[in-house]
Formats: sequence, structure tokens, C-alpha cells
Amino acid sequence: MIRFVLVRLLRAVLTIMAVVTFAFVVLRMSGDPAMVMLGPDVPQEAVDAFRKAWGLDQPLWIQYIAYLKSIFSGDFGVSMRDKASAIQLVLERVPATLQLTVPALLLKLVFGIPSGVYAALHRQSFSDRGVILIAVLGFTIPSFVMGLLLVLVFSVILGWLPSGGQDTWVHGILPTLTMSIGGIGILARFSRSAMIEVMGQPYIRTASAKGLAWRDVVWNHALPNAAVPIVTIVGFMVGSLIAGAVVVESIFSWPGIGRLLVVSVTNRDLAVVQCILLIIAAVMVVSNLVVDLLYGWLDPRLRSHAAGH
Repeated sequence: MIRFVLVRLLRAVLTIMAVVTFAFVVLRMSGDPAMVMLGPDVPQEAVDAFRKAWGLDQPLWIQYIAYLKSIFSGDFGVSMRDKASAIQLVLERVPATLQLTVPALLLKLVFGIPSGVYAALHRQSFSDRGVILIAVLGFTIPSFVMGLLLVLVFSVILGWLPSGGQDTWVHGILPTLTMSIGGIGILARFSRSAMIEVMGQPYIRTASAKGLAWRDVVWNHALPNAAVPIVTIVGFMVGSLIAGAVVVESIFSWPGIGRLLVVSVTNRDLAVVQCILLIIAAVMVVSNLVVDLLYGWLDPRLRSHAAGH
């Protein structure tokens, strides 16, 4: 088990380093922050002074080494636009993003998994077909289209809910629904498929033939075995919560990390963008690490196989 955990931790660290390196290189190849911050009409002397002040006049490999040294020492840089600590600017937006992502994740779990399991246990019924239809519509419609549709219906036509802002908890209803509807459909679809596959296994028929109650067969034999693929999807959703908030927060003018990322990319605010991407990568890696550990707990065969390699 110790080797299993150490291998996963090593992979997590390597993945984060790969993301950090990729983001560092791409950001510096995508445009000159000096031209964006100062404008195209400033004298060349001002541009050179700006680049020197922020270390952009150094070779790329020197900038990269300096960046690695700074993040390993806990310094994530300073915003070129706000002249404030990048990590402080990002952390100030975390509560707003959590106000959307946590309820959205709960809605996905509460409605997605039970509806998929119910559909699998009532296969080929009217309710099964209804769940499939709703699930397909949910995860095939892009989040920005879903958000605009919800605004059109509930804000413009019905006038029930505000279309943007963060003044009250009511303002969070539409963005939370936008973030959760697609995930509910995905979880319902995968939960249904996993349960149908498990219910067709010989050990389920054996358990039923022994006279066990149908509820016991489902709860004690089917659901634990169907949990492995479902955990995979849930882990992916947890890891992509912040990344998924980028579009939704932009649509609803929600002052979270996602909106800050869009503004920072537009302004080539390197330190803030790198900080946000590092946090997104860390969340995704940690969620995948937790999924791997849950695999080993749910199915010891996977742990033994990993330890053998």
C-alpha cells in the first residue's frame, strides 16, 4: 500500500511540474505583456524599462529558473496590473467561486447518481428513456449555451431571477444550475451504464438465487461494484470545477477565479495567470490522486496490480 501511494504521489508531482512548465512557456510566447500593459504608442524606452523591471529582458531559461525558485519558496509573484501579490488576488476570489462550485457539485451527486441507478434498475421503462433523454440533452449542450438559455427563460421572459451579479444568494441560482446540469446528465448516464453492466454479472444472479432480498442485492453487491467507474467521473468533475467556472462566471459577471483568469489572460498578467493555472492543476491532480486511492480501497486487485509494477 505504501508503494502504491508513493507512486501516485510521484506522478502527481510530475504532472504539476509539467503543467507549470507548459503554462510558463505558452504565456511568454502568446504575447508581450509590456505592449498590452503600456499600449502600442508608448516610446521604446518605456517598453524596455518595463521589461527590465519585471525580468522579461532575461533569456527564457533564466526566467524559468527564477520562477521555479520563487514558487518553491512560496512566492507566486506580483500582479503587473494591480501591483499586489498574485496569490492574494486569487485567494480573495476563492470564496465567490466556492459559492458556485460546491452547490453545483452537490446537485450533480444528489440528482445524477440516483437517477442513473434508478434508470438502470427500471431498464427499458418509460422512466429509463426519460432519464436518458434528459441526460443526453444535459451534457450535449455547452455550458455557455445553457447559461444563455437559462437567462433568456428565467430572467428575460419570466423575470424570476437576476441575470448577473453577486448581491444576494438568488444571484447564484442560475450560474449554479448552469454548472450542474451538464454534470447531472453525465453522472446519470455513467451511473446507468455501470449499474447495467454490474447487474448482468454472474455473482448478482447467484446472490439473487440464494434468496437474498432484492434491496440487499442492489445495496450490498451491485452498488459497491458499480462505484469504481462512478468515482472516476466524480473525481474528474471535482478536478475541473474551477476550470468549468471560467465560462459561467464570465456569463453571469460573477467575481470569482474564473472571471479573474479571463481578465488576467487578456491583460497578460503573467503572475496571476500562472497562479490560477497552478491552483487548477493542483486541484485536478489531488482529485485524481484521491480517486486512485479510492480505487485501491474499493478494489484491492487494482492496488495489488499497481504494487507489482
